[in-house]
Amino acid sequence: MFPRLAEQYRAVVRDLVMSLQALASCLQQRGLVASCYVCGDGLDGRGASFVADLGENHMVRFLVSDFGISWVESRDGHELVKLEGAEAIEEMQRVAIVLQSLPADRQRDGIGARPASPSLPEAA
Repeated sequence: MFPRLAEQYRAVVRDLVMSLQALASCLQQRGLVASCYVCGDGLDGRGASFVADLGENHMVRFLVSDFGISWVESRDGHELVKLEGAEAIEEMQRVAIVLQSLPADRQRDGIGARPASPSLPEAA
């Protein structure tokens, strides 16, 4: 049973890494500041660090690895929220939807552009 569960968790990590890479690429194409760094050889998706700048010194960081999953939101270098596990994944989904739905007039052109700070709705 435990080897099967370990493999299922590794599959979740691989799926999350691919999703984070795609999200970072999509946001960059829309002129938002986002990055995703993959740990390991890149093919087995052992882990990743996703960071998005929400403007006005407001950032989110999503970390995923074989050791765990975490979400950290900060403003002016101070941690506001830290979530782990399923809650971190749910929060990443919520913010991804908000960032991807920003109207074109809230985005900036060019590499390194800073987005207007999106108004993130309260988590349900």
